[in-house]
Amino acid sequence: MGVFSSSAKVYQPAAEVDLGPGSGELYISPNVKAPRVAGLLVKIFVWILELPIVGWVLLYILKKDNLINKLVSEAEIPEPPLFTATHSWEDTPEQNVSLTKPNLSPAERVQEAVGCLPERLESTLVADGLKRWTIRDFSRAYSSGETTPAQVAKRFLAAVKESSDPTLNMGFFISCDPEDIMKQAEESTLRYQRGAPLSALDGVLVGVKDEIDCLPYPTTGGTRWLGKARPCGADAECVAQLRACGAVLAGKTNMHELGAGTSGINPHHGSARNPYNAGKVAGGSSSGSAAVVCAGLCPVALGVDGGGSVRMPAALCGVVGFKPTAGRLSSAGVLPLNWTVGMAGILAGTVEDAAIAYSAIVDQSQPSYFRPELNLPFLTSTPSISNVKLAKSAKWFNDSSDDIRSCCDKALQTLHTQYGWEVRDY
Repeated sequence: MGVFSSSAKVYQPAAEVDLGPGSGELYISPNVKAPRVAGLLVKIFVWILELPIVGWVLLYILKKDNLINKLVSEAEIPEPPLFTATHSWEDTPEQNVSLTKPNLSPAERVQEAVGCLPERLESTLVADGLKRWTIRDFSRAYSSGETTPAQVAKRFLAAVKESSDPTLNMGFFISCDPEDIMKQAEESTLRYQRGAPLSALDGVLVGVKDEIDCLPYPTTGGTRWLGKARPCGADAECVAQLRACGAVLAGKTNMHELGAGTSGINPHHGSARNPYNAGKVAGGSSSGSAAVVCAGLCPVALGVDGGGSVRMPAALCGVVGFKPTAGRLSSAGVLPLNWTVGMAGILAGTVEDAAIAYSAIVDQSQPSYFRPELNLPFLTSTPSISNVKLAKSAKWFNDSSDDIRSCCDKALQTLHTQYGWEVRDY
């Protein structure tokens, strides 16, 4: 921009950056001035940005106000760009893991994962009045005849209908087809009656974020128009693998429009509310997926995570959020909204359920020399890890409201009191 340019940030090579106690690196907390737009305003805003001269000037002002010019556009970065989050890998021996055999089917990988888990956990999770069954709770109940996938599906559909009532208006789902769900559940019920379930996931309800293709639904990305502009012709690869395990795909969960926010507030399909407090948001952008797991409607759901879109709603809803390493899961059938860093992720009620779901959807289609080994951790060990040290940067940590900071301080204190973890301030 010539005379309009601000002083650029000069970055040191990553290997030379000192983040120790005596570091001179500054924490910059910019005053964000970006406009908040949704729905029709997004179209109008984009139209203005695409106008000659006017759009260029407005874009420059927005970048300047939010330090993008200084920190990104005009910055001096010595390393070559990394366009995708892929790195060279080298398998190293790990302890307490199960090395899965190559070329296993999704159902066989699920069986391997179940073998890495304790024989039995507390059977039903109850947290602040919210009751959740785990994947293995459902599997045992189906196998014993205590209940059936069809019976569970009927109760699920009744709960979804109740949660969508104007008095609650929880906004969990964008699309939910009762006929398709019952068809899947009845097929699963017949398999259990024959004594031949496909896997521990057979008959288990799984929500799918509306950023991931899943028949018979359109993929809207949280919009009103994208489903028409981009027809969905097949399941995403991760969905197809869940279906091969017998999972009952429970519909398309709500999300922040185009994944471009962290609140889950959606002007088209309603806002996904937090089951702990319906007056609060579920977080985003995988808002509906976190909420249905939190509410106990599904023990596991799929999300998509680029910059925290699985992990943030998981934190707000008190469930497990897992973003796998880049390249671990196939991106086929996932909207390329942020394809350089985004990928499917998992929301689950427990770490064990996240491990089971991950084993089902991990991508093993590439040649062995292109992918690292798949190691599943043995979670049968009961002793806690007591020699953990956490680094805490006060400037980063304290850049939050008082209630958030107090909550995080209590969490650190709990880790220290119960497990002996140490916190080091920097």
